Amino acid sequence: MNAVLRVAALGFAQLVAIALLVFVPAGTFNYWQAWAFLAVFALTAWLPSIYLQITNPVALQRRMKSGPVAEGRTVQKIVMLGLYGSLVAICVVSALDHRFGWSSVPPALCVAGNVLAGAGLVVTVLVAVQNTFASTTVQVETGQTVVSTGLYGLVRHPMYTGNVLILAGLPIALGSFWSLAFVMPGVTVLAARIHDEEKLLGDELDGYHEYTQKVRSRLIPYMW
Repeated sequence: MNAVLRVAALGFAQLVAIALLVFVPAGTFNYWQAWAFLAVFALTAWLPSIYLQITNPVALQRRMKSGPVAEGRTVQKIVMLGLYGSLVAICVVSALDHRFGWSSVPPALCVAGNVLAGAGLVVTVLVAVQNTFASTTVQVETGQTVVSTGLYGLVRHPMYTGNVLILAGLPIALGSFWSLAFVMPGVTVLAARIHDEEKLLGDELDGYHEYTQKVRSRLIPYMW
């Protein structure tokens, strides 16, 4: 039960962090797009994490060890700084856009953005369910095997596909066209992360080369 409470507390802390990133620059709590996204985050990331802690705590622990500090490879530390920086910039610029009225996103489009971001969050949770070795850090563990079913039958890095959906949906969900400028930098650093990760997996994970011949797409089915 203590572990479940820790996961619940961490998820709440993440909600608070996101709230600070949007409400402080917005200068108001009268920001329905931000409240809507916080609700989506709670439903698609926070509550599923609590469920994972109960049903598959090992997979969740691998998923929770994330960020530049957790990475063991220098290039990945830099990449993660770029990804986190893109997400923070999207939140802050979206909030400033709301405050100063730089752009106006139709409510229906904001809802669509929430659906897209929520789908991305769901995908990152499903990855942890389908692959118990899935980690948010680049590493190969003892006993790790190649998973080629489920989402891994569509793309080789479905967790990052989920990240792309979040990056693409978040600016619109928060009601900003201007913050879309930070989507491509985020996708670019994800591509760099994939290139470096595949070198490691090819060298250290048995059967990975054969898997790349079976599943050609890295991030987006039939595209790349």
